[in-house]
Amino acid sequence: GFLEDGILVQDRGRIRLRYLHSPSFPWDMAAVLPTDLLYLRLGLGVPAVRANRCLRVPRLFEAFDRRETRTAHPNAFRVAKLMLYVFIAIHWHGCLYFALSARLGLGTDTWVCPNASRPGFSRPLRQYLHSFYFSTLILTTVGDTPEPQREEEFLFVTAGFLLAVLGFATITGSISSVISNMNAADAAFYPNPEPVRCYLRAQGASGRLVRRVARWHQHLQMQRKLPAERAVLQHLPRGLQAEVAASVHLPALRRVRLFQSWERSVLQQLVLRLQPQVFGPGEFVCRRGDVGHEMYFVREGQLAVVAEDGVTQLAVLGEGLYFGEISLINIKGNTSGNRRTANIMSIGYSDLFCLSKEDLAEVLAEFPSARAMMEAKGRELLLRMGKLDVHAEAAAAAVAQEAECRAQALETALEGLQTQAARLLAQLESSAFKLALRVEHLECQLRR
Repeated sequence: GFLEDGILVQDRGRIRLRYLHSPSFPWDMAAVLPTDLLYLRLGLGVPAVRANRCLRVPRLFEAFDRRETRTAHPNAFRVAKLMLYVFIAIHWHGCLYFALSARLGLGTDTWVCPNASRPGFSRPLRQYLHSFYFSTLILTTVGDTPEPQREEEFLFVTAGFLLAVLGFATITGSISSVISNMNAADAAFYPNPEPVRCYLRAQGASGRLVRRVARWHQHLQMQRKLPAERAVLQHLPRGLQAEVAASVHLPALRRVRLFQSWERSVLQQLVLRLQPQVFGPGEFVCRRGDVGHEMYFVREGQLAVVAEDGVTQLAVLGEGLYFGEISLINIKGNTSGNRRTANIMSIGYSDLFCLSKEDLAEVLAEFPSARAMMEAKGRELLLRMGKLDVHAEAAAAAVAQEAECRAQALETALEGLQTQAARLLAQLESSAFKLALRVEHLECQLRR
């Protein structure tokens, strides 16, 4: 198919018509002409009759470019393509060597290809392998080739060495480009640990801290964790970002109990607000008394709720659980306010989803049932920790109910005032209409 005004056209008739009017059609026709029939007249010793097949070389390059953008391993494809070019160059150079040998006379000196009288060279395959081997020695500048004896041989070897220099430069540049692309791809996905190491060494940090940072970076690369996921997907449209992020994270979100009853379209919008974070062993996710700015969902790993000594484990949080919502949700009677109520420490490497306070407010505003579920869990935890003032909660509920009653009374009074104002406005319009009629009547009498 082809694109027309941004729409993929797959109609075979239109594709055929477009191809027939394209500039590549005459070249493709010339490339498939049956020139092989000339072998019947000229014999098999004239391979140049099939030279028209080379007209499809641009098509080959186009196919390579398309495959390189679609393959999952572009660097390996580039290396394979480079090796193919090397083999083709050696093959053509070997063919030219054999053609020159045939012109000068096979077996006439030590430089040309031996003739069929030499043992083992009666088969064409042996002659081709000798020519390929000879061209490989020249193009790789290995040497150990027979010394040329004639002017044509000197010119051929010199041209081969010059071609080899150009080929080596091309191969070196291509391999360097592949390595640079691989390093650039890794740098785009994973943070570079070198700046952090240099900073720690310059500041005289302890070796233990330096090793922790190195292990953290190593864990990211080994487990293919992407902390800068949003930066990688930022060039995509928002809808496509949601689909890509959902395809990667949706199975993990489904394991979170809070999200199990939510629709897929809702989770696709939610996943764009979630920020992946990785915590190492012994690292605190949050500490008791800190101001809460986000909540967390456990994707992988285990976290411990520890006491103030940082050692005693009070509970263990596993995959599918969430925490940190108490300091973000305004629960009536919460004596801790927006402060963290527990110390959460990562036991091993833990992969979490982080949701900020602003994004959480947007989500809960759209889904009241999720807010009610979170408030119920938070109230239960606060009661268990003795952080919930029941009397204050009841007083706040009474104040809220009283405020609701007052608001309803004000709404009723406002509706009454609006009704009276509408009646007064109707009476005013009626009086103005009657007054206008009287004035018009008096004007008519004065004219008479």
